[in-house]
Amino acid sequence: MAANAPINKTLRPCREESVNFDTTENLYIEGDNLEVLKLLQETYLGKVKMIYIDPPYNTGNDFVYNDDFKKKAEEYLENSGQYDEDGNQMVQNTESNGRFHTDWLNMMYPRLKLAKDLLADDGVILINIDEHEVTNLQKIANEIFGAENDLGTIVWDKRNPKGDAKGVSYQHEYIIVYVKAKDVFLSCCSFKRPKKNAEVILTKAHNLFCKISDTFTLEDCNKEFADWMELQKNFSGGEKAYNKIDKKGNVYQSVSMAWPNKKKAPDDYFIPLIHPITNKQCPVPGRGWRNSSNTMKYLLENDLIIFGKDETVQPRRKYLLKENMEENIPSVLYYGGSDLDLLKGINIPFDTPKSICVCMEHIKSLVNMDSLILDFFSGSATTAHAVMQLNAEDGGKRKFIMVQLPELTDEKSEAYKAGYKNICEIGKERIRRAGKKILEEHPDAKDLDIGFRVLKCDSSNMEDVYYTPADYMKKEISLFVDNVKTDRSAEDLLFQCMLELDTPLSSSIEVQEIGGKAVYNVAGGHLMACFDTDVTDEVVTEIAKLQPSYFVLRDSSMADDSVAANFEQIFKTYSPHTERRVL
Repeated sequence: MAANAPINKTLRPCREESVNFDTTENLYIEGDNLEVLKLLQETYLGKVKMIYIDPPYNTGNDFVYNDDFKKKAEEYLENSGQYDEDGNQMVQNTESNGRFHTDWLNMMYPRLKLAKDLLADDGVILINIDEHEVTNLQKIANEIFGAENDLGTIVWDKRNPKGDAKGVSYQHEYIIVYVKAKDVFLSCCSFKRPKKNAEVILTKAHNLFCKISDTFTLEDCNKEFADWMELQKNFSGGEKAYNKIDKKGNVYQSVSMAWPNKKKAPDDYFIPLIHPITNKQCPVPGRGWRNSSNTMKYLLENDLIIFGKDETVQPRRKYLLKENMEENIPSVLYYGGSDLDLLKGINIPFDTPKSICVCMEHIKSLVNMDSLILDFFSGSATTAHAVMQLNAEDGGKRKFIMVQLPELTDEKSEAYKAGYKNICEIGKERIRRAGKKILEEHPDAKDLDIGFRVLKCDSSNMEDVYYTPADYMKKEISLFVDNVKTDRSAEDLLFQCMLELDTPLSSSIEVQEIGGKAVYNVAGGHLMACFDTDVTDEVVTEIAKLQPSYFVLRDSSMADDSVAANFEQIFKTYSPHTERRVL
């Protein structure tokens, strides 16, 4: 299975393409997402709160991977002649292919399998998909995440029927929602969203209430408010129900207080209410009240029961908008907007961006303000943009990891003509420009993280030394003095160690001098490493006294054989709990 197949890869930092490399907690990773997801398993196992992906739809024009890392180039050429620089075959999946659905699902399955392991126990995954594969996608999601962890499917009405339809013209797509563990997720998340227009409604009501005078009564205020509500075409039915203002200026709706079940309520739920003016008993619903007598007493004391003109009218419950600012996430999402104008405003050419508004709504509703959010089909980096925008608006500390294959742009496209040779270049530049614009629009958000570390998936830092005994006899001994590739830097080695030693790739990195040698201190002493040459016992001793959780040294860094002989003993003396590694 592709998800379990071993790889010999690493992630290499690219400072020159990053923004605020030393301080940011965001990541942008270039490479095949299957390989990247495997590389992230050790460090990010159970750490991601939300995965939000918009994979390529199986329209017959998209490319999918044939994830076989062991095939030779000749075999690729024999199959189709289309493969990328890492040797991954890219196959056009036309509907005439007898494996039309299978090929796409084979691409998705191992990626979702690995993605599940990265989710926290209270984590959630959202997947955008269209009609071609929604049914099949739900089947593999049920297998991977469990049908019991399916939170439902949102039908996204885009208000624009497809013009190339050969049958029914679809104007909707889907967002399927699964969690790692439903009970855990729902214990942390109410699965509600903010009422979109609640603040607008409260502001309008406040302005009208302030106008009340001898010539503008509360009744006049309510009439004008109700008329205004009727004119709001974009308000939901639930929002329009809050169309009244009470004598305290509270916006409310009235609802029945009748017992909702078919069975009769307990006797305590049949105590009649006394009308405040006539002092006579009001009618009790046939199956009783919705609430117990104690609750009814509380509602009366807090002016949350609405009486009619006399005792003949059954009282109703007053629901205040300010106490009900959230609503259940509905199964239908109405949004036909496009982000093309938004991208045009920051001069980013991209034909099919995700909607930042929809993305922001789900991030805000489903995860905490300090959550880690992963998108491994990053595209134009809408998810990163949404995270930064939300953080600017509500002061959150959300972090993102974007993963994108450096897929070449079409030479006829606007993106190519604008100088963007691949999708990653577009995504990174969007984050740069969006971050700058967000800061301009939110000058008070001084601590906003608009940076990102760029990491690139590449072959291992270590030399491939696979020789038979006969080969060894023919080679110069100098070839085996150093097992690290000559084009790799100390920082390349450091990030390999971070991947392997449970250290987040966004961790703080400091370089301190000890005995004249550069020593990396990562995450406040969690990991320390030295890759300089001629490292002496004295240097090793000073590092051991700092008691890091992990320490890494290159084999070729040791000044002589005595350092190698004393290395373990020094750490046993000064920091026995430090885990030591020699490259």
